[in-house]
Amino acid sequence: MRTDEIDLVMFGPEHIDGAVSLSQQASWPHRREDWQMMLELSDGTVVLDVNGRVVGTILLTRYGQDCAAINMVIVDEAMRGHGLGRKLMERAFAFAGGRPLRLVATAEGLPLYKKLGFAECGTIRQHQGEARLVAPSRGVVLATGDEIAAIKRLDREAFGADRSALIDHLASAGKFAMIRRDGVVTGYAALRAFGRGEVIGPIVATNADEAKALIAFFAASRTGAFLRIDTDSDSGLADWLETIGLQHVGGGIAMSNHASKKPDHPRVRTFALASQALG
Repeated sequence: MRTDEIDLVMFGPEHIDGAVSLSQQASWPHRREDWQMMLELSDGTVVLDVNGRVVGTILLTRYGQDCAAINMVIVDEAMRGHGLGRKLMERAFAFAGGRPLRLVATAEGLPLYKKLGFAECGTIRQHQGEARLVAPSRGVVLATGDEIAAIKRLDREAFGADRSALIDHLASAGKFAMIRRDGVVTGYAALRAFGRGEVIGPIVATNADEAKALIAFFAASRTGAFLRIDTDSDSGLADWLETIGLQHVGGGIAMSNHASKKPDHPRVRTFALASQALG
């Protein structure tokens, strides 16, 4: 098919079913509900072929004025090699309005992103599987609506950007667990439905032991359930995640087109993403 037979249009709710089919072709686990969530938090572009079929997608999620994340870059297998990936990225740059950009790249997308000025800044490990029996965590409790503001402040300190809209959505669609010391929230984890089961993330904590406690809080009540966690390669969680049934099944390459704005020695850090699609 010639590229003059395609249209690039704003991603709307009417394109979600086509996007689901495209992500299934790419062997990604996203359900219709997962696409819907991302579209509610993002702006995007779809590529339509001459028959109106979705053959390409990209989403741009803004985190206040601090930065933005590029998500769900997919091009139909039959349409690759015609520059559609670059065209989609150009649309995302326009949506970003000059904000610094972050993304998680597949090996196939890495050469294009490097050409567009992105540099590698880490490795993301995807762990998933049926959770094994885990002892309940002490010192971890479910968060209530009153703690959401504190969770937002903690998240911004760890992530280096304002993800308030994401936190609000996760609060309505899932659950938050938290660690609180002397009346102050010092760590949190989110749980929501995703793909084949549920995803735990983001996770923000002061150290790996606290991150494990937050994960165990949810995993303890989900023995045999399918869970997914996306964490960076230096989190210190990999071996432990495998002991609770979540095997390393792949991942991606974290990339950015700007220098990090995070403090050199943060009090807390992000141990897991919301998922690769919403880092």
